[in-house]
Amino acid sequence: MTEPDADAAAVGEPPSPVVAPATRARHLATDAPPRDEQEPHEREPQGDQEPAQPAGAAPPPDPWARPVPPFVSPSDVPADERSTETRLLERLLGRRRLQLDLRVRDRFWGWFGTLVVTLVAAAARLWQLGQPQTLVFDETYYVKDAFTLGELGFEGQWPKEPNPAFESGDVFTFLEKASYVVHPPVGKWMIWLGMEAGGGATSAFAWRLASAVVGILAVFLLVRIARRLFSSSLMGVLAGLLLAVDGEAIVHSRVALLDQFLMLWVLVAFGCLVMDREQARRRLAARVGSILDAGGTVARYGPRLGFRWWRLAAGVSLGLACGTKWSGLWFVAVFGILTVLWDLAARRAAGVGRWWEDSLVVDAVPAFVTIVPTALVVYVASWWSWFTHQGAYLRQWAADNPGAGVTWLPDPLRSLVEYHRQMWDFHTGLSSEHGYAAHPLGWIVQWRPTSFFWEKDAPGTGGCPADAADACARAVTSLGNPLLWLLAALAIVATVWLGVRLRDWRALAVLSGTVAGWLPWFAYAPPFSDRTIFTFYSIVFTPWVVLTLLYPMVVALERTEDRPGRGRTVAVITVVVAMIVAVSVVFYPLWSGMQVPYPYWQSVMRLESWI
Repeated sequence: MTEPDADAAAVGEPPSPVVAPATRARHLATDAPPRDEQEPHEREPQGDQEPAQPAGAAPPPDPWARPVPPFVSPSDVPADERSTETRLLERLLGRRRLQLDLRVRDRFWGWFGTLVVTLVAAAARLWQLGQPQTLVFDETYYVKDAFTLGELGFEGQWPKEPNPAFESGDVFTFLEKASYVVHPPVGKWMIWLGMEAGGGATSAFAWRLASAVVGILAVFLLVRIARRLFSSSLMGVLAGLLLAVDGEAIVHSRVALLDQFLMLWVLVAFGCLVMDREQARRRLAARVGSILDAGGTVARYGPRLGFRWWRLAAGVSLGLACGTKWSGLWFVAVFGILTVLWDLAARRAAGVGRWWEDSLVVDAVPAFVTIVPTALVVYVASWWSWFTHQGAYLRQWAADNPGAGVTWLPDPLRSLVEYHRQMWDFHTGLSSEHGYAAHPLGWIVQWRPTSFFWEKDAPGTGGCPADAADACARAVTSLGNPLLWLLAALAIVATVWLGVRLRDWRALAVLSGTVAGWLPWFAYAPPFSDRTIFTFYSIVFTPWVVLTLLYPMVVALERTEDRPGRGRTVAVITVVVAMIVAVSVVFYPLWSGMQVPYPYWQSVMRLESWI
């Protein structure tokens, strides 16, 4: 079916599970609304007063229960009732999702709110983007690699101590000799595009322009994804606002590191799969409805859903993610499992008798074939410049080493495989002392952030006022909003509990990015390994941290709709969001390289582990 609009993602309300019929098709189309949309059976008691119950009366219904209404077959439905397809859609997507785009108010606030928070993100990321005018942290690698990639077609070597000349505008001191680099080229190509659009490599603003654009785009996408995920324009806007003001997101939008681009491509892939979920369920409702209306049955197997273009787009995005950093592979695995689980649940909810077998054959296998080979092809294609330039690093390895490596491959691919073997050895063997190395356990509360830049100037030097009472400091610290991340850490526990209790697909969705972007790093940390890793890697799953923080709020709003306690819920959410924004205002100078009095820097950096 045709999609109702062109948002970057589409999802709905969690479907209630259904009991598959034992005989012919009695499938899950029903007029009974989901439990959270029904009127409560009992009036909620006021204060601590317990409601009176007659002796021997049945206990009140569990407010968390999501009972399965029986299916009403087409032959049992009055002629003036809604169609089988409509009733299936309500089960598969939920009424909130189906009604979301029907209300003018929701559409207006959805787009107006998107515009406002995107502008907030743009202001936070573009203001004085060229400050500091020096290469900070790993910009020393990626900016110069990106520049030579555009100039030579491969990453070139530089003479000793090239940064002072490069920062002063003398950018052509590179050597026309290939350099050994350990990350794929996609992120560096994006940095190069930003430099070209921003006026060239002589400008620090241009070095970081691509990162800033990606950061702004990520906020826009998260609003649209969260709006559909939670079936709420308000919660979509709040998701975008929290990402717009988070420190990890701001800092990585203002420096030219690769992790920002990895975050974008996995977020795009997630949005594509969420869109695929809705499109597949619309197709399933239409085709199952047609079968039932024609007197047929899906008591054993359901219909095929045709080619899934959104899944193909997700495969392309995941290939570009892996082409930025290899850690994108974890998202391929987690998102692949996620989309298959969604299909299993959809066929079960649609009343398909052998839903697990049906989904594995007609959904899971095509999902693998669509996503994994596509990602692989896109990844290999991202090395196009390496293939076309004979001077690239190890490009001639196969010719120089006949009979070595994977001999059945063509020489260019054999050389590329050898290059990847060396890259693998580097990544798995990387173990060196670094002052800002951090165990993943602390990432979720930003315990040991990474300092990208820090400078202290005496009064009268470096722009510090001569009459200043104390020295001045400038810092770019990759530290997420401490309050946001602390609350999100607590929200992870709540989300796991709620997801199990409510059997809510949204809980798994909001946790998926954190699972893919965070948990695998524990295998590279003590006691399993001593690889050098940093907290700033958490930017990759920051959008899912925001979604996880919002999920318990969404559940609370849904559970108090038209019930006592609604006002308190709204007030708590408002206070939490306001406090997070206030914390961001305080920390923003330390994220953006703004010069502040040294005592101010000391007062904000409260924890010793932050310094």
